[in-house]
Amino acid sequence: NKIEYINVDSTGNAEDFGDLTRQYGQGAACASRSRGVFFAGQQPSPTYGPQIDYVTIASTGNAVDWGVDMTGCVGTDACGSETRGLVMGGNVDHKTIIDYITIASTGYIADFGDLNKESAQASAFASPTRGVHLGGSTPGTSTNSIQYMTISTLGNAADFGDLSSVRTSAGACSNVIRGLIGGGSTPSSTNAIEYFTIATLGDYTDFGDLTQARTILEACSSPTRGVWGGGSPNGDVLDYVQIMSTGNAVDFGNMTSRDEFGAACSNGHGGLG
Repeated sequence: NKIEYINVDSTGNAEDFGDLTRQYGQGAACASRSRGVFFAGQQPSPTYGPQIDYVTIASTGNAVDWGVDMTGCVGTDACGSETRGLVMGGNVDHKTIIDYITIASTGYIADFGDLNKESAQASAFASPTRGVHLGGSTPGTSTNSIQYMTISTLGNAADFGDLSSVRTSAGACSNVIRGLIGGGSTPSSTNAIEYFTIATLGDYTDFGDLTQARTILEACSSPTRGVWGGGSPNGDVLDYVQIMSTGNAVDFGNMTSRDEFGAACSNGHGGLG
């Protein structure tokens, strides 16, 4: 149930922030400039947790219960703008569902629309107008498809383009222009980073490589820098890139301990403008 934090635009090791309200993995996270929201995944067997927690990013301390639960699911992904957070896909009862919250309030979650195919263990990033859902697993297989939606409206996802290959359990982040996806399984662990121009539609462009190949990792960003953390193997590694350049990632520091199946958010990501 741990929460750790970093200053994205510096380097160094992660520090303790506080605790979630309960233990869970394979969840998702999104954020406004002031608040981070965590959508629960799998709790200790055998219960799947529908919990939503939030924190105030500028301070440290334990998370607070959002006040309403989401449909039970594992392996969701999330992204958002300054006002709205979207949580998408997953397995159990959430395979094609897109739900949304208003980040500044608490106490509700509502239907947004549907993905165009079932997807779990996918990744997501956003610009201020558009949310993008990348890869993931569908029943019996994995996918390289990319889907997008307009965050301020309601409706179903539409086709964006394709990744270079099927990819699950990767970390994705963005600024207002570019979205990046790194690591994950293709189906073996990869260190590849790919990028997209969020305002257009189309397929991937090669960016470079993470310092180490790993899967089930997470990512967050500032307007200039993307950081990946955790994963398997080497689950305490943090590395980063400059988003508007291309090239291989550089060592950032380390997490306080091994971390797999986590979720990350920041108060400087691409959905905030």
